[in-house]
Amino acid sequence: MNIKELDEKIEHILNEVSSLEDKLTRIDVSREGKKIKKLSQEITHKKRGLELFQTLRNLRKQLRDAKEMEKSSNNSELKELVQEEFSSLQTQIESVEKSIHDLEYNSSEDDINECIIEIRAGTGGEESSLFAADLFRMYTKYADSNGWNVTLLDKSQSDTKGFKEISAQISGKGSFRKLRFENGVHRVQRIPVTESSGRIHTSAVSVVLYPLYEEVDIEINPTDLRIDVFRSGGPGGQSVNTTDSAVRITHIPTETVVSCQDEKSQHKNKKKALSILKSRLLDMKSEEMQEEISDIRKSAIKTGDRSAKIRTYNFPQNRVTDHRIKKSWHNLKAILDGDLDNIVETLESSELK
Repeated sequence: MNIKELDEKIEHILNEVSSLEDKLTRIDVSREGKKIKKLSQEITHKKRGLELFQTLRNLRKQLRDAKEMEKSSNNSELKELVQEEFSSLQTQIESVEKSIHDLEYNSSEDDINECIIEIRAGTGGEESSLFAADLFRMYTKYADSNGWNVTLLDKSQSDTKGFKEISAQISGKGSFRKLRFENGVHRVQRIPVTESSGRIHTSAVSVVLYPLYEEVDIEINPTDLRIDVFRSGGPGGQSVNTTDSAVRITHIPTETVVSCQDEKSQHKNKKKALSILKSRLLDMKSEEMQEEISDIRKSAIKTGDRSAKIRTYNFPQNRVTDHRIKKSWHNLKAILDGDLDNIVETLESSELK
């Protein structure tokens, strides 16, 4: 950033802090304690960023002044001192820029240490459901490599042992931050195991990530819920539980549906499903998140349309391409085995932030 851009950034942050502090003064302390805590943390985070950007602006001004001094002086000793000043300022600038980067990517999103991942087969029939299973395995292995826990919430298997849809809870530090760019349509190009003539098929699978907040401050009217219980299902719809322990909750006003069949106890499944529902509804209260989820659902869930792709996994060419940043990696097998670090790091440092 140049000095003009830094001035604009600092002005923007000052306005954000002022707006947040204004909201804080209008909150009912007796009823909205959790919201006060969240706003206070956000203000602290913004002020820390403000300090860093102000420091960076001052360093850049010092660097500019030093360059002007060097140009206007014919004194060799002074030029040598200025060169030393250059080196020191550049080192300080790099350190502050790294601190800004770390603050941006290890802030509020890093505080969300649990998330829900939903994977649904789209266009492509059975091949799509098989690739949904491949993606679930990929995310599970990536979670394992990060020391995160994966808890299966719900699944619907196809006749070929793929997944028509599957959802899981991923718990671990930074899980949502690292996985948040996976939202969208993932396209696969390969010869399906069901293809006898050896033709390459193109199929699509949708992936949606939701943050799961530790403390959910939202009220749900019980009359707005429809709760259904059913038996947990296995491959091909085969029952694996003789009791109605699985729970499906529908929030009627928003048509949001949550299913959970991981626990053997109906009570535990209901409690977990309600927790997930509250997190989703809390997201929907945020206009930004609501627009994001709405866009994802339109392109990824409702249609599973290949044209809405964010990434393509091309087996014949051993290539994975992220279309948002126009970058490819040629280690497809390793990626599907959970080696996502390079992709995640590239996306985090891209303009998608």
